[in-house]
Amino acid sequence: MPDGGQHFPALVLNADFRPLSYFPLSLWSWQDAVKAVFLDRVSVLNEYDTEVRSPSMVMRLPSVIALKDYIPGARRPAFTRFNVFLRDAFTCQYCADRSPAQDLTFDHVVPRSRGGRTTWENVVTACGDCNLRKGSKLPRECAMYPRIRPRQPTTWELQDNGRAFPPNYLHESWRDYLYWDSELES
Repeated sequence: MPDGGQHFPALVLNADFRPLSYFPLSLWSWQDAVKAVFLDRVSVLNEYDTEVRSPSMVMRLPSVIALKDYIPGARRPAFTRFNVFLRDAFTCQYCADRSPAQDLTFDHVVPRSRGGRTTWENVVTACGDCNLRKGSKLPRECAMYPRIRPRQPTTWELQDNGRAFPPNYLHESWRDYLYWDSELES
């Protein structure tokens, strides 16, 4: 029996054979993938060499599956801290340093204390140092202007930005279905 699904995730593609999500990459555990196969909700496009067995059958674990029914993407992405970071490519909009999400915060361009709202158009990714330095000042008061004017991204733009951050684990059977700029590791 496979190891808890950790080493045999299935890449999940929409019915148009594109990943449901690039960041995070759309993956299901081997158990969920096998269940979806038996419920006839997915087509298996590629398999691992590893098998699962029951008293009446043997099955190779799916490594790439495609949904049989197309799931349309959300037209407008949710306003979340993570999506702001993804929109801004995990880069401080003041000093241009790129950092992991846990080292970032977001900054209100027009501070809330000055009537600024928490919206796509007023929030940018910032490192802790820049956020402290800017404080509750307006950009013109501290000469700190965002590198890119904040705006609501499309779901497509977030997905495209997510392609710039491939995950640590990429199985070779996924190569034909993913389109990252860098070469995939085996």
